[in-house]
Amino acid sequence: MELQLKKTALSRSWILLDKDGTGTILDVDKYAIMRMVEIHARDLRILDPLLSYPSAILGREKVIVLNLEHIKAIITAQEVLLRDPMDDDIVPIVEELRRRLPKSTGDEEPSAQDREAGGEGEDNEFPFEFRALEVALEAICSFLDARTIELETAAYPALDELTSQISSRNLDRVRKLKSAMTRLTNRVQKIRDELENLLDDDDDMADLYLSKKLANLSSPASSFGAPNWLLSSPNPDSKIHRSSKASTATSVQVENDVEDLEMLLEAYFTQIEGTLNKLNTLREYIDDTEDYINIQLDSHRNQLIQLELFLSLGTVCLSIYSLVGAIFGMNIPYTWKDGHGYMFKWVVMLGGMVSASLFLSIVTYARRKGLVGS
Repeated sequence: MELQLKKTALSRSWILLDKDGTGTILDVDKYAIMRMVEIHARDLRILDPLLSYPSAILGREKVIVLNLEHIKAIITAQEVLLRDPMDDDIVPIVEELRRRLPKSTGDEEPSAQDREAGGEGEDNEFPFEFRALEVALEAICSFLDARTIELETAAYPALDELTSQISSRNLDRVRKLKSAMTRLTNRVQKIRDELENLLDDDDDMADLYLSKKLANLSSPASSFGAPNWLLSSPNPDSKIHRSSKASTATSVQVENDVEDLEMLLEAYFTQIEGTLNKLNTLREYIDDTEDYINIQLDSHRNQLIQLELFLSLGTVCLSIYSLVGAIFGMNIPYTWKDGHGYMFKWVVMLGGMVSASLFLSIVTYARRKGLVGS
């Protein structure tokens, strides 16, 4: 029972697409995949959705390991293994692969031989692995760009509404949008960094030429003099240890001709850079909105401080007025109080005028010195 549960946990649904675009659903465990494509376990671990590995495009001896967000695939010179083909985000990619992979099916091997002989003609067609890689890059770039457009559509009106009316509902809405933008920016940045690292290293790009490496390995001149252990064993190093791996392409003397691939990667690097620029522009707009809101809040805070100051000043002036009334209201017999009842109204009027004059004088002095706003 335990063995059955373990096998079920390791089993994943894959789809195998060949050069003709024919797809076959496979429900196998990782050990069957390792035997099928001759890949090391640590490279296959990168494709595990339960583990949080960064985006990676790894060139190995016979395969390309692709981990781009939800797109997790293994590309060989003649087949594509795509994980979770029933996923809603993967179904369009499968259809696109079926549509585009059968292009120039019969011309791929002759064009590789013509390319070795220096011939011209139809050898400008991308090899199978590059067409599959192009579909994956196009899908992930379109996916991230669509998410960015959705975020922009929701964010800009929310920010404008928050600018016009600062409320807890609008603040919470913008907070959620900012969190979503931060997560999306990190995802786009990972894809962009991976493409940039790949473009900066010609050896890594040369490792992606599976058709050329396969042609060199099948020729007697290339296999002579190469160690058997180097030709038979897949490279086990992960993306983290890429700098320390020995390039199989260099061992079998694969030409370091990466112009076509560089052009392909550069196009999608430009596209993902544009998506990142959109997110950066949105971040700047959010920062500007936050600065504007902080200025508004500071202005309201200053107005409250001024109101508190005016109320305190009025309280002081009224306390002086009440002091006069308290003095005259004391129940102490004085001779100067006799026969002067008519003085009550003058004391009230004069005390009020003095208090009001004192209040206005202090306010005028504070405004002249710039202590309060106009």
